[in-house]
Formats: sequence, structure tokens, C-alpha cells
Amino acid sequence: MKNPVAIRLFLLMVSAVLSQTVHKISAQVSSNGYQFEIIKKLAATPVKNQSRSSTCWSFSTLSFIESELLRTGKGETDLSEMFVVRQVYMEKAAKYVLMHGKMNFSGGSEANDVTRIIKRTGIVPEDVYPGMKADEKMHIHGEMDEVLKACVDAVIRNKDGELSPVWFDGFCKLLDAYLGEVPDTFACSDKEYTPASFAEELGLNMNDYIILTSFTHHPFYSDFIIELPDNWSWGKVYNLPLDELVQVIDSSIMNGYTVQWATDNTENGFSFKSGVAINPVNDIEGYSDISDNSNPAPGKEDVVPAALNHPGREKQVNETIRQEEFENYSTTDDHGMHITGIARDQTGKKFYYVKNSWGTGNPYHGYMYVSESYLRFKTITIMVNKHALPEHISMKINLIKK
Repeated sequence: MKNPVAIRLFLLMVSAVLSQTVHKISAQVSSNGYQFEIIKKLAATPVKNQSRSSTCWSFSTLSFIESELLRTGKGETDLSEMFVVRQVYMEKAAKYVLMHGKMNFSGGSEANDVTRIIKRTGIVPEDVYPGMKADEKMHIHGEMDEVLKACVDAVIRNKDGELSPVWFDGFCKLLDAYLGEVPDTFACSDKEYTPASFAEELGLNMNDYIILTSFTHHPFYSDFIIELPDNWSWGKVYNLPLDELVQVIDSSIMNGYTVQWATDNTENGFSFKSGVAINPVNDIEGYSDISDNSNPAPGKEDVVPAALNHPGREKQVNETIRQEEFENYSTTDDHGMHITGIARDQTGKKFYYVKNSWGTGNPYHGYMYVSESYLRFKTITIMVNKHALPEHISMKINLIKK
């Protein structure tokens, strides 16, 4: 191709093709979605799958406790969620009958139930009590929850005129059938333990763990019994202004302490499939990848809205908005997760790196990136190690005397 004109035309054609190719590549990169940079990431045990069970409270809190063991040099320990679930169901049944059924009875509970069980009864490793029959691979509790509820309701109806002295034994036999019998003793690392002695061996003080919230219908810096259906044991929380609650989370993470997080996951901005939870200025209508049992909807083929795949503007959240959402049932206590880090997206916006318990089938292998706006908007409670609190906040809630 010696003709100069032809050469120039050829070069112009190549340049145009390259320009179009570069433009397409740039467009693909710019539309590739969120790009996260981890600012602080703390140690955590592998992601688990609660499957079709309402036991996120046990999974998230024990994940938090397992990170506490890693933080204190105890190594990686896999604790049994179903041991705690079983013990809580036993306590809940006894209280439900005493209350003549005038309280919530379901598979849900709160983080304080986990630390209370460990303190009172102990804990066992996962391989000692998996809470499944030998041929089962996943936790499926729909039938069990219904059968247990029917049992205690039948006791309360009491057609015989007085309670049977063996009703509680019968209830425990149902738990044996569904979850398995709890061994009195077990071997671990060539040593014999009871649940109580194993908990003691772990070396954590359950009194170190406190629950915080931020709502305006109780005075700030007071403690109160939070009005949640799953708070059947009437656990108390400390109430902080919203900015200070976020400060506690940030301070804890940056100083090496993870945080258990109770939240509302029913917002359309919460997408396990995309691995993000956001609070966009323009509401996302008509989309949810959460099924009725608060787990990922299996086989959902909906196109994920663009807002979940691109950084964008999010709502400003204050205490008034939070309170309105809580009191009109728009914010509900649906899910427990485990905050293990802080990140930022390519625009510099802060996100929290959060471990879920729905398996590893999402872009971040079971983790999610939760925007600060979403966290401020939909946080119900957090559990933290009280030693992670900034001193001035500890003083305000009388954990440290002035």
C-alpha cells in the first residue's frame, strides 16, 4: 500500500475502529458497577448458610463471638448455632406457657439471647451439635417451628383442667426429634468438656457484650426494653443519638472490634444478589430479591435495577425519619448480620463490609457492602464489646462512672 492517500485513509479507518473499541471498553468499565476499596477489614470465620430457618440472630451473634475469639488469640472456632436455638426454644416455651400465650413464639430471637445462653448453659462446637439429622445438608425449620408452636398452644388450651407435669418433657422430645439430643459431655482436642466448661475454656466474659440502639421514644443515654416482637426475653438496650451510634460502630471497627447488626432487610435497596444495601434518593419500586422467609429468592430472574449496580445519591437520614419508619412498621426487625469492616466506593462514599448467613452465592462470596445511609436508616440494634466504646459515650450511659 504505497499510495499516500490510501495509507492515510487506512490509518483513519484504523483510528476510527480503535476509537470506537476504546469507547466501548471505557463504557464497559464505567458501567461495571461499584468498585470498593477496603479501609479496615477484621478477622471473621467462614460464611455459613442458615438456609430456610429464622435463626439469623444466632448465626450473626455467634459469628461475632467467633471474631471475638480470633481477636483474643483463641484461634478459629466453629460454634453451634443450633445448640443456642434449642436452648432458647426451651426457655421460650416455658415463658410462653407462663404468659398464657400472650407473647411472641416463633423461630426469631435477639442477640442478647445468645450471650445469655452461653453465660447460663454454655456452648458446644458445631461438629458436636450440628442440629441436623445425618442425611440433612441444610437447616429447614418450617415444619419444626409450626409443630413446636402447636405443642405449646395445646398445653395452654389445657382441656384436662390442669397442666400435665410432663408437658415440658414432651416439648423437649420434639426438639430431640428435629435437632437431635444434646450430649452431656463431649471430646474436643483430646479433652472432655461439658457445654459449661467449654464456654469457660473460651475465656470470653459475656457481660462484656452490650446492645445499643437509637430511637427517640425513650430518653437518650437511658436503657429500656426495646419493643420488638422477637424480644421475648425482654432484653434491655442502651439508647444513643444516631450520630453517636454510628460513631460507636466506626470506632469499634477501626479499633479491631467487630459489630453484630440487627436490621430491616425488606427494603428494595437491600440486594443480596448484587451484594449491596443502599438507600437511594429515588425509591426502587417493584423489585426485591428476598423471599418470604427473608432468604434470597431462589431462581429469581428479575433484572436488577441500575440503582443497585451504580453509585448514586442517597437519602439523608435523621432521627425523626428513623422514628417515623419504626413507628409505622416500615422498619421492622427482620435480619441479623455481622459488620466486619469499613470500605469506600469509587466516589469516596463510606460503606460497611458485612458478613451475611445466606451462603456464598453472591458477588462478594456471602458478604455485602452496606452504605452508611442504609445503616443509619435501617439499623434496629447493634451488639458490641463495651470496651470498644469511646470513653465519653461509656460515661454517658454510666458504663464508666463520671
